[in-house]
Amino acid sequence: MASSAMQILAFALALLGVLGATVATLLPNWKVSADVGSNIMTAISQMQGLWMDCTWYSTGVFSCTLKYSVLALPAYLQTARTTMVLSCMMACLGLCLAALGLKCTRWGGSHRAKGQTAIAAGGCFVLAGVLCLVPASWFTNEVITSFLDSNVPQSSKYEPGGAVYVTFISAGFLLSGGVIFCLSCPTKREGPLDYTSSTDPEKLLQQQLRQEQLHREQLQREQLHREQAILKEQPCREQPNRDKNLKDELLQDNTEEDAPSHEKLQQAQEKLYYSPSKLPPKDIKAGYTLQDYV
Repeated sequence: MASSAMQILAFALALLGVLGATVATLLPNWKVSADVGSNIMTAISQMQGLWMDCTWYSTGVFSCTLKYSVLALPAYLQTARTTMVLSCMMACLGLCLAALGLKCTRWGGSHRAKGQTAIAAGGCFVLAGVLCLVPASWFTNEVITSFLDSNVPQSSKYEPGGAVYVTFISAGFLLSGGVIFCLSCPTKREGPLDYTSSTDPEKLLQQQLRQEQLHREQLQREQLHREQAILKEQPCREQPNRDKNLKDELLQDNTEEDAPSHEKLQQAQEKLYYSPSKLPPKDIKAGYTLQDYV
């Protein structure tokens, strides 16, 4: 929850940075000069920007002139144009990626994909902030150096305008948003991956099946460890029973060896009694009657 709040804060800062960088790129007051003349038509304020030069007159007339020639511009101004345009483009790309990488949204894929997208958005914001900071610093240095030069007449001296300050503030917003985005989504997670944010039913089903298979394999490994532990303990417990079983088997073998001799003896007696030449002996008690007993 805290990570989602930090991402929302970073997104708001980056959005402010994008708006500020876009406005600063179009503003004509990157450097301003304020000189008052005696003539009523004398200009009271001159402003120069990246794309046009504007002049305020005491009569309230406001006129601007576009800078059509690119090669006629100084190097710092050409660099400021290029870097500010690139900064706005990178910031817009970062906003698109950040919208997909926010944890509070349903689009953007799984949790891992959202984290990677958020880190990419943070990188775009950081790069946009650097591209926005470089021209503002260079432009300010040139203006201050020219202002402090004693060879430059007073009418040709300028001061940093409001667009420069807007550029610095926008660069700070972009850098802050990018750093927060990168820190809010670490690449390594201690807990299990969360697949609930995926919007594809097939991917959800595959992820659930994979989780069930991993759980089943873990249970099988635990059962195998338990069986191995039981087998290690079983020989010590079954040693006395094994000795007893060996003794019983020996006794049983001896009885089985004696049994055929008894059977042969009985068969010989039966052949002796039931042979045709000899009759079996009669029982003496069988010939007695009841009176004999009395």
